[in-house]
Amino acid sequence: MNGGELHGEDEIEVVGSVGELDRVVVALREFLHASGALRAVAVVEHDGGEAIVDCARLAPIEVDLGDRVVALPHAIALDAEPPALPEIRRLPPFEVDAAAGSLAGPLGGIEHLARAVLGLADLLGGGSVALAQFETTDADAPLGITARAGATEPLVLSLGEEEFEMGPGWPPAG
Repeated sequence: MNGGELHGEDEIEVVGSVGELDRVVVALREFLHASGALRAVAVVEHDGGEAIVDCARLAPIEVDLGDRVVALPHAIALDAEPPALPEIRRLPPFEVDAAAGSLAGPLGGIEHLARAVLGLADLLGGGSVALAQFETTDADAPLGITARAGATEPLVLSLGEEEFEMGPGWPPAG
């Protein structure tokens, strides 16, 4: 296995840098730590195609370059400056009652997190997409927020497997 992990049937190569994508790795890692998110993922333009960078709590950071998947140790020092993140506060887990279809949390909490994820997508630039998953009281139903840079598409909220496309202009300016 050459030190890599199995990803499906393919080995994942462990690397010390992903070149120009190091800035994306640093941005996602900083967002993850500042927000308390379970996972932060970005889809960004790279070498004429797209790359997917997946940064989860306490896990190696995986980067899908299209033709191969590589991993970086979560705490690796990279030669990229941490970005000025959008305003983000850690919030307690949202309370979920899947049977009733309800979600409860701090007043304005979902809007705050949505603005932060949209700000992250904008920070990544171009047609980038950012996704963050946040803890709820139901481990099988994390709160997911997906946004495209420039708010060119509606934000999508998810709760477990259920997805909800938000209307134009949501979230309201804070």
